[in-house]
Amino acid sequence: MYGLEAENGGGWCLPEAQLAIAGIQVARTIYDTLTVPNADGEYVPYLAESITSNDTADEWTIVLRDGIKFHDGSDLTAEVVKNNIDAFRGQYEGRSPLLFVFVFDNIDTVEVTGPLTLTVTTKVPWQAFRAYMYSNGRFGISAQAQLDDPDHCDTNLIGTGPFKLEEWKQNDHLTAVRNPDYWNQPYPYLDEIEYRPMPEGTQRLNAFETGEITVMHTSGPESIKTLRELADQGDANLIESDQYAEVGYAMLNATKPPFDNLIARQAMAYAIDRDAVNEIRNLGILQNASGPFGPGNMGYLEDAGYPEYDPDKAKALVKQYEEETGLPFEFALISTPDTSTIETAQLVKEYAETAGAKVTLGQIEQAQLISTAIAGDFNAILWRNHPGGDPDSQYVWWHTGSPVNFGKFSDPEIDRLLEEGRSEGDSAKREQIYQDLNRRFSEQLWDLWAQWTLWVIASAPEVHDVMGPDLPDGSKPFPGMGNGHTVMGIWVEQ
Repeated sequence: MYGLEAENGGGWCLPEAQLAIAGIQVARTIYDTLTVPNADGEYVPYLAESITSNDTADEWTIVLRDGIKFHDGSDLTAEVVKNNIDAFRGQYEGRSPLLFVFVFDNIDTVEVTGPLTLTVTTKVPWQAFRAYMYSNGRFGISAQAQLDDPDHCDTNLIGTGPFKLEEWKQNDHLTAVRNPDYWNQPYPYLDEIEYRPMPEGTQRLNAFETGEITVMHTSGPESIKTLRELADQGDANLIESDQYAEVGYAMLNATKPPFDNLIARQAMAYAIDRDAVNEIRNLGILQNASGPFGPGNMGYLEDAGYPEYDPDKAKALVKQYEEETGLPFEFALISTPDTSTIETAQLVKEYAETAGAKVTLGQIEQAQLISTAIAGDFNAILWRNHPGGDPDSQYVWWHTGSPVNFGKFSDPEIDRLLEEGRSEGDSAKREQIYQDLNRRFSEQLWDLWAQWTLWVIASAPEVHDVMGPDLPDGSKPFPGMGNGHTVMGIWVEQ
């Protein structure tokens, strides 16, 4: 049994789903993607046998593996994959994606050219096309029967993955059983896996310590500290990863006062002592983020120019904001109801109010947090996003007009850099482009960076190979855990 940090209340009609890590973890159990990242951050074929482009990277040929079947016995064909791609990009009757329409907006045409072959043309050269055929684990390929189910696409889960859905009782458990016909034999090893949503970090930890669950994931420092102690005693296996890390931050709404004003954003950046927050709330376990790109990722900078803590400057900027706008410096800060996250929000509130701001705290369940962000019904939210990989995957989160640019900022310079990085074929030039983008965030402060996320997976001593086997091409699996992990290689010592 696997303890997850949240329930995915919206289900798994993947083109329309809004999946955070818990939802992606389940999706990767049921569905496969056309590509997956490896240990070097390269996107290699998975359901696809190959994905190749022309010289200008605006025409891509996908060749599928032969003999793969969905859980309902139907064949994986080029036609079904085309229908999936079209469903994600809003070009398939009966499916109405909200977020992915923009994600796949660069696709111009999708054409089936053989039983297992299709050609995708793009509007502009797309160097990261292979990365989008993974889309951080969200681009699982569904069977035709699920795509065409008008009433139960969200609950009628039919993939090609290592496990098949047996039962989902929302807010209680989801059980998946072994797919005996899985194409990547001899996997999976387990006969069954049961996921249990446990939003409270202490609840998950207690369940693990008592043996109620045998695997759990967490990014909570207090839980990590206890789990490290259990591992030292031989009572747990532990996998820790801050490679290709997500970043934790305060996401600001650039369309509403006070954060539609650069002075206000600067005030809060100077007001928060990130070193102290890391020590008090994270036990010093995490690393302060210099920007959205973690160490090892393209675009990373040790120093991107993010403001250092300066309480006097923060107070002066709060006063300047109020004098220039005639408005009080006040805002609501939203978090999830997890006790640890609330305590972090309370600490941020203290720093902000020391600088002269007035802050109201509120909590929303994680499953509803994305809907709140989409609606723009917030001033600031404690957020976690932007896992590593090809930085073009962040295009949809930051480009003007994107429905998942939740902060709703419009920055022509960021737009320009994103567009250049998408099509640039020279890796050194792409590196420079994304470093410049990193610096731009520190100048405009559309988001207030906190720390890079450290994800930990704890398993009982008898549970092994949690991160899975080598990939079909022989490369090692991706070490980042911000988008969950495969479960097909897990085995239990008897």
